[in-house]
Amino acid sequence: MNYGPLIFLAAFFALASSWFGFVLAPQLQIGRLEQTNTVGAAASYPLARMGLARRGLDVYRANGCAYCHSQQVRQVGTVCDVILTEAGTNQPALLKALANLKSGLSEAEAGQWLEALPKSILKSVTREDAEAAIKALDVGGAKSELWVVPIGPDIARGWGPRRTVARDFLYDYPVMPGSQRIGPDLATVGARWPDATWHLRHLYAPGMEIKGSLMPPYRFLFEKRRIEHAVSPDALVLPEALAAEPGYEIVPRPEAKALAAYLVSLRANEPLFETPLTVASAPPAPATNATPAAAGATNSTPAIAPGATNSAPTNPPAK
Repeated sequence: MNYGPLIFLAAFFALASSWFGFVLAPQLQIGRLEQTNTVGAAASYPLARMGLARRGLDVYRANGCAYCHSQQVRQVGTVCDVILTEAGTNQPALLKALANLKSGLSEAEAGQWLEALPKSILKSVTREDAEAAIKALDVGGAKSELWVVPIGPDIARGWGPRRTVARDFLYDYPVMPGSQRIGPDLATVGARWPDATWHLRHLYAPGMEIKGSLMPPYRFLFEKRRIEHAVSPDALVLPEALAAEPGYEIVPRPEAKALAAYLVSLRANEPLFETPLTVASAPPAPATNATPAAAGATNSTPAIAPGATNSAPTNPPAK
């Protein structure tokens, strides 16, 4: 019996299945992504990188930065915090509810919690426990909020407030998510270090900015030149051990400026529908011709994240 046709069909089916799984399916999932609005705000996200930042992506790729740095913040799940924002008018009932929620807390001690609100009542609890606590605190006009807080080792390290998703790379080509972490994740490095000058100094002498850094210096992105009339505003301010000899200065080349601009633009921290995150909306600026009563009032209503009854900053106020 001739098994040739069967072998051919089996090989064709295997290759076709791989193509559908590794090429077509990702294209259907990611290829149709569009710009969206951030949760609780009308701002569009993401925005295309322009000018120096766009050129900086090419410098980032050309110098192999993705070999040591990832742009993939990971999380293991979300927890909920309950924040008491207003005490209301029936404080005895509220104190009793607080004492019930906080085991071992007397009503006298609970009274101290009402001195400066908002305050965190429960932290890192399940959604069901948080909703039950909010219901118990709903006495006498008291108000509380449920905060959605992503958790995970990367988030605990401060690398980002939420997990990275495909939409974060919508306008980047090529996408450089990286696969190793010899250095820290850079998905939100622009929010952690927003000063381009800091990045330039770090590129020139990593150990000067981060003690014990394993990153090699990228001094070929800079040039030493003679000072003609005055020190250039772009010249790096360096310690004596790293500074050029008298009469010379160290200035960044265009590639260094572009790379620093790209790093500053890495801020994948907006709350999206697929990544629920609790953030606070900024209070509006006071009106120019506001009355005294209106001028003293502020609107600190937090933005609402998906799955939350209310939203608030990711970092709760100190107890």
